[in-house]
Amino acid sequence: MGIEDVVNQGKEFLEQNKAKIDEVIKSDKAEEVSDSVLDAAADFIKKVAPDSVDAHVDGVRDNIDKAVGSE
Repeated sequence: MGIEDVVNQGKEFLEQNKAKIDEVIKSDKAEEVSDSVLDAAADFIKKVAPDSVDAHVDGVRDNIDKAVGSE
């Protein structure tokens, strides 16, 4: 089995379970987990990057947060 076979199996799995995956991604639990992960990642980046990028980091974090979870 090559990489192409694995990719095709992944695509097939996603198509077969699209409704369930969408439901999970938009759940309250996903919102809770994603908020925690996104906050930690944004905080880390702000610590190591120059202060001039803080607003951009917050904007990216907020855009990602809108795509995952229930809020």
